[in-house]
This record gives sequence, structure tokens and C-alpha cells, in this order.
Amino acid sequence: MDNNNLVKTINSIAKVIKENRAYLTDLDQAIGDGDHGINLDRGFSAIVDKIEDLNDKDCGNILSTIAMILISKVGGASGPLYGTAFMRAGQIAKGKYSLNNEDGLAMFDAAISGIISRGKASRGDKTMLDTLIPAYEAYKAGVEDNLDKENLIQNILVAAKNGVDYTKTVAAKKGRANYLGDRSIGHQDPGATSSYLIIKTIIDNLAD
Repeated sequence: MDNNNLVKTINSIAKVIKENRAYLTDLDQAIGDGDHGINLDRGFSAIVDKIEDLNDKDCGNILSTIAMILISKVGGASGPLYGTAFMRAGQIAKGKYSLNNEDGLAMFDAAISGIISRGKASRGDKTMLDTLIPAYEAYKAGVEDNLDKENLIQNILVAAKNGVDYTKTVAAKKGRANYLGDRSIGHQDPGATSSYLIIKTIIDNLAD
């Protein structure tokens, strides 16, 4: 992926978030603040308004700018969490105009570490980490095994989707959903869902 494809991918993510705004909000209304889709759409819409200014910037600059917009525009926990993820990934991509799998793995790892640090959460807490960590592990294993692109993509998507489904089986340990305890079981986590949508959109753009 080069910097131009990165800008295109960000635009695609914004479109997907807007298309799923009501779906994500409905998921959040069941166990959270009820505004996840609304907040994310506000942030990514603001990004789209600024995206043309990012053409010809290096990948790190693009991601860092996106991070600051998300942090300033997205309310609740998701703004700081996604903002931190994009900021940490941007630090890896600083000064680079194209990214390979080695860069991608380092950026993905840094993004997850940033979310863990910011959110004080772990895998199994019914959060976005339940999607991101298994997807990263599938990505890392696939690269190490020299999988072809098609199988690598398929494994990442399956791992991410399984992570989303897993959140239906456990009680929340973070955020407002935590107050529901076992009553949160059976509900799909909205953060895990938005993470899946973002991962799928990135992969769809890479597959084109």
C-alpha cells in the first residue's frame, strides 16, 4: 500500500462507517451509551473533509492527522482509543510513502499496544481487542508461513469475525456495558464490530 492507496482506504472506511452508523448505534444502545455509530461517523466525516489536504503526505503524516481528528471529534471511549491506535501506527509509518507486510505487522502491533495502554483492557473483556488481536495473530502467522495473498486475507477475516462472535459469549468488563454484568452476554460488542468493519475495508482495498 502506498500513500495514495492509504487515502483511498480511509475514504472507504468513512463510507462504511456511515453506511453502518445505525447498525453500530443499535448495538451500542443494547449495552452501552447508544452512540458508537453516531460518534464514529462524526469523526470519519470530519476526516473526509480534510482528506484532500493529505494527498502527497507520507503515510505517517496521514495517520497522525487522522488520529488527531478522531481524538478531537469522536466522543466517548472510542475516539481516544481509535485515535491512539492510528497515532501509534502513524509513528511506525513516519516518513514512509509505501508500506509492506513488515510495516503492516509493526503498525498493527503498535496500534493494539496503544489501545491496551489507553483502555487498560485485555483480550476477553468484550472490547475491540477481541477482534483486533486474533486478526493480528492470523496476519502474523500467515506472513511467517508465506501464505499467498488470498489465503492470508481469508484467515485474517475469519479470525476477526470469530472475534466479533466471541464477544456475544462473554460478559463485558469495560465501559458502561460492565454495569450490566452477565446481562451483557448474548450482545455483540459495538467496538469489536466497528473494528471488524475497519479491518475488512482495509483488506477489501488491498485486494482490489
